[in-house]
This record gives sequence, structure tokens and C-alpha cells, in this order.
Amino acid sequence: MIMDLTKEEVAKTIDHTYLRPEGKAKNISKICNEAKEFGFAAVAIAPYYIPLAARELEGSGIELSAAIGFPLGYTTPKTKAFEAREALENGATEIDMVANISALKSGFWPEVEKDIRAVAETCGNAILKVILETCYLEEKEKKELIQLCLEIEGVDFLKTSTGFGPAGATIEDIKLFKKMAGASLGIKASGGIKTLEECQAMLKAGATRIGTSSGVKIMQE
Repeated sequence: MIMDLTKEEVAKTIDHTYLRPEGKAKNISKICNEAKEFGFAAVAIAPYYIPLAARELEGSGIELSAAIGFPLGYTTPKTKAFEAREALENGATEIDMVANISALKSGFWPEVEKDIRAVAETCGNAILKVILETCYLEEKEKKELIQLCLEIEGVDFLKTSTGFGPAGATIEDIKLFKKMAGASLGIKASGGIKTLEECQAMLKAGATRIGTSSGVKIMQE
């Protein structure tokens, strides 16, 4: 039986997320300070604020992730690659990219592959998380997209959701990710995770990172 992690151990799995469209610079500074206070794994934000967050987190050892192609995923491969390159140049250490679900639903799998490869090649040694936005996918589509990610060099994580869709992470999807990817890829559960109990359940199911905007609340339970 997998034992519950301590709060401190859970904190080390959390990507402390702030992607609100009305967010101000002071909000970014605040979440960076919170990440340092609680020892979160990363701060995840929009590309615009990456330079500010990079200054705030300098020397902390906390990763800085930029949301790319966010939140709908149907910008072009060149656009996503440019976004990722600029974010990395500005101080990001990780990239969370939304896969092109629109192309996938149309059956344009070569375009889906091209999209992910473009960002993977741009990332180099930086961590790349591919967001599947599972709430829009059928079981067969999830499996095909997971398999594609396994085959593309440079993909480091499978991620469930943006948090902007009609549903977020589920235990069933985390188990599917784990069954197919094993230890080959990290697994990020994201979307709707608001309690320590939910974090523990996702981690037990196979997640290795938790994406949440409720990190401080979770630590204060």
C-alpha cells in the first residue's frame, strides 16, 4: 500500500499556478514568495510575466514554467515554438504546452505530431509538459496521444488539463497515463485539485506533479 506523503513532501510536487487573465504584477510576486515559503516545485504562469518571476525566484532552486499555446492549443507549431523559445530566453526552465486538440479531433495526427515536435526541439534540456486536455478526448484518442508523446524525444511529462476546460484531472486518467507511460514520463495532474486529500489521491494513482492554484490553502489545511 502506498503511504500518504507528508505536507512537505506534497509541497515538493506542486506547480504553484497563477493564470488569471486579470492578474497583476503584484500577484506574480506574491506567488513567487509563497513558492519559496512552502518549498513548491515550480511556479507556473503566463509568458508575459516570466521575466518578473525569474528575478523573484533567482537562486531559489524553484522551477519556472511558462504556459504555451494557452489555453486552447490551436496556435501553429511555429507560434508555439517561438513562444517557448522566448519564454526560455526570459528565464523559464519548464514549458507547459497545450497540444493541438482541434487538429487531433479532426484526425490530423501528423499535424499534432509536428506541433509537439516543434516545441520539444525548441526546449532542448528544459522540461516539456504536454497538456492533453483530457476532458475533450475519447479513450482511444487519449491512448493515441499518450503513445505519440512517448515516441517524441524531448517530451518529459504528460499533463491532464489546462484548468480552463469543462473538467480537470481525474484518477482514471492518471491511472491510464501511468499504465501506458510507466516511469518513462512524469505525470502532472492539473485542474480542479483544491485539497490535500485530492493531492494525495492523485499522487497515489501515479502523478508526480500537481498543478494547482490552491497550493497555499492546501498547505494550511
